Formats: sequence, C-alpha cells, structure tokens
Amino acid sequence: AVCEVLAELLGVPDVGPDDDFFALGGNSLLATRFSSALRARAGRNPSIRDIFDLRTPARIAASVPAEATGPELAPREHGDLAPMSAAQRRLWFLFRLEGASATYNIPYTMRLRGALDVDALRGALQHLIAGHDTLRTVFTEPDEDDVEQIGYQRVLPAEDCTVDLRIVDATPADLDALLTEEAGRPFDLAYDLPIRATLVRTAPDDAHLMVLVHHIAADEWSATPLVADLSAWYAHLTTGSPAPAPLPVQYRDFTLWQGERLEQGLREEQTEYWARVLAGAPEELDVPRDRPRGAVSSYRGGAVPFTVDAGTRETLASVAAESGATMFMLTHAAVAALLHAHGAGTDIVLGTPVAGRPDAALDRIVGFFVNTLVLRTDLSGDPTVRELLTRVRETDLDAYAH
Repeated sequence: AVCEVLAELLGVPDVGPDDDFFALGGNSLLATRFSSALRARAGRNPSIRDIFDLRTPARIAASVPAEATGPELAPREHGDLAPMSAAQRRLWFLFRLEGASATYNIPYTMRLRGALDVDALRGALQHLIAGHDTLRTVFTEPDEDDVEQIGYQRVLPAEDCTVDLRIVDATPADLDALLTEEAGRPFDLAYDLPIRATLVRTAPDDAHLMVLVHHIAADEWSATPLVADLSAWYAHLTTGSPAPAPLPVQYRDFTLWQGERLEQGLREEQTEYWARVLAGAPEELDVPRDRPRGAVSSYRGGAVPFTVDAGTRETLASVAAESGATMFMLTHAAVAALLHAHGAGTDIVLGTPVAGRPDAALDRIVGFFVNTLVLRTDLSGDPTVRELLTRVRETDLDAYAH
C-alpha cells in the first residue's frame, strides 16, 4: 500500500520497497500528501519527520503502526450559518478593519484559442459555483450576545447566484491594462460573491479569460481544481464529455472538522509549541535598508529573476539529499546565511507559506487553506554549511509538524 500510494502521487508506474523518498524527488509538500493518502488508504499516519527519517516504503511500513487519527473528515449537516475557518477569520478581520480592497484579490488568467461558445462558458461558470460552496459564500457579523465567533460564512443557494461575466472587445495592446483594472476591483465580502470573470476578446479566435477570486474563498493551490472543473464543465456542455465528479466534502465540512480537532487538544498543543519556539524572537531582522521603513504597508513588492545552471542545481540537490533535506531546506539555509552575512545577526526568523490541506479529500476543493509557518534558525557558533543545513532541517520538520 505504501508503494502504491507513493507511485500514484509521483505519477510513475511503480515504486519499489527500497526506493529512497528523496531520490524520487520527495519534498515537504509531497510528504504531507503522502501521509494524508496513506492514512486514508491503510490507516497509517506517518508524520513528515517519519517520512524524512525512514525514507523508504519498507521502513515506513515496518515502523509506522496503524492508529486512531481523530475525527473523520466527512460531509456534515449544515445550517444557514457555519463558523469561519481560522484562515477566513484572518481576512474577515482585515476586511472589517480596512474595508473593501483589492489587496487579497487572486486573478486566475487563461488564454482561449479557437471558436468560443460564450453561453457554454457562462454555464460552466454557473456549474463551477454550484459545485464549490466557497464561491457562493458571503460573510456576516455574529449576534451581539455571540462571543464565540467574530463572524460566520453563509452559503447562498446555487439557484440564487449568478457569476458576473464581463465581456470586452479590445486590441492586444490594451489587454494588460484591462485585466489589471479588473483585478483591482474590490469585493464587499458581506454582499458580493467572491468570484467574478472577465473575458477580453482580442480577435475572433483569440481571447483571455480572467477568473477573479477573493483570497477568503481560494488560494494558490485552488487554481488547479478551479481551472480543471471549469474546463471540464465547458467541455461537457459543448461536446458531451463527462462532467466533473461531485466533491467528497465541501469547505464547510472542513471548517467544522478543523474546529473539532482544535477542541480535542490540538489548540493547546499548537499554542504551547509556538509559544516555546518563538519566545524571545526578534520582532524584525536588522538588515541594512536604502530607505526608512514605512509605518503603513504599501503592499508593493518586486521580483529579481536569476538562473541556476543545471550542473549547479544537480550538485545542490545531491548535497541536500545526502543530508536528508529538500531543496527548499537548502534554499532556506542559503537565505538565512545571506541575511546573517548582511548583519541580521544569528537569530534568523523567516516566514513560508504551506498548503494547509492535511487530508486527501481536500485536494479538489476551491478554498482558503494556505497558512504561514515561522521558521526560526540559529546561526550562532559559525556553523559550516552542512551544520547549518542540519539545523534548518530540524527547524523545518518541527514547524511542518505544527
């Protein structure tokens, strides 16, 4: 079962019992999905550290016993209102604090070539929101005497919802400006569906479709199921090909399941861990700046592209694998060393996003699961690169476990 699950996740014909997880391209995201799939298939629940330390299917099968894993993620009964997830509460708080803005808009943009059936596209969008509860969810304040929640999610009936599809004819030169303008339109989370779409036609057989979703209803991972389901529904309506299979659970099921897990001891365990790990951490890294730090975030950022040649990349991958680490961990070590060299000290605190989907049933759901982990690395004592990589490996595995 361990070999079969790993082969399915890797998309390869087979995996042998003594094949090494890292030689197969293993990383922390794959380890999380591996653990979730194995729990569903065989009742085994290896931690990410188990997978990184044991490394082969044979050792994992021999060392990880079957065990109870807490409440099952399954469809639940829903009333008109459901609690927000922990992730949704963050963005609802910011919405109530700052008002509607485009800061957390996520545009998924795709190019469409050939003849386009606009009616089928509208129908595909309607089927998409009917299948994914999050895309027809609005948010509401609690009653005055309700001190347990800061707000609730209300899923509207599919028959009462229509996706706003704007259709514009434009020249290729105007395309970017139009899409940028549309991406900057804010959502009112209390009243608006958290999805709208813009179709820009630049020629009879060439168009761009932007599906804009607010982050409270989706994340980066959600791009794959959203585009896959939209494409499948369009194909179904135009060619009669199979429609997407119904989802095993909805986001509200996850929200209630998450609450049950937190109430059964997870909240205390996590709080104790992070309070200990972050005790005394610097509030910000002391790095040289070319301008004063602003009191209010501008939300502007930049990117600096560069290329690592194939030979260097292979050498780095080999160094990481020898230490039982991933390329992410090697990159984390490099960034920490760079910041230290620029005067940031020996207590380097970084943030990294994680998928936040601990069960295989969540893979196909459009929703907001992503979380940010704090990675605190100790560079005291002038460690060698391999010593630093060992420290980073321990830091990251403990963070992923929490």
